[in-house]
Amino acid sequence: MAAGPAGASANVPQRVELAASAAKATSTKTATTKAASATSRAAKQSKRAAVAVKYAYKQIGDPYRYGGSGPGSWDCSGLAQGSWRKAGVKLPRTTQQIYRAVKHKVSWKGAKAGDLLFFYSGRTHVGIYVGHGYMIHAPHSGSHVKKIKLTHYYKSQFNGGVRPGY
Repeated sequence: MAAGPAGASANVPQRVELAASAAKATSTKTATTKAASATSRAAKQSKRAAVAVKYAYKQIGDPYRYGGSGPGSWDCSGLAQGSWRKAGVKLPRTTQQIYRAVKHKVSWKGAKAGDLLFFYSGRTHVGIYVGHGYMIHAPHSGSHVKKIKLTHYYKSQFNGGVRPGY
């Protein structure tokens, strides 16, 4: 009885090993490509966030105006929207719409510069986190855009955060 070409059975383990090696290389290449893509997205988001924060800083001192979306006067969501618009990111107009629209959610401890922090049970206020425990926001009628320290009060009223620009 013929067992097939001479040495064919001896090559089977080598073929399996080569196939496994090729599959592993493809898997590694795919994982590397995905990681590079995620790194690239994160780098782009970080650059956009820097633009949004820089723009928000320039609005400090502008008066609060309900429904204000700049330039020259702002409400809280108008300031968030305008700052991110300057960075090339389109956001909806109200605090609740912004929170729902931006899919990348962040925690209090995970906040980075440019993230939007929402406050109160109905997410009725938003500020732009600028790093080191501070945010820029348009607080209320009779006030102006300002940079403030995020005190225990704000932490107790925190109701979610988002990272636009992904």
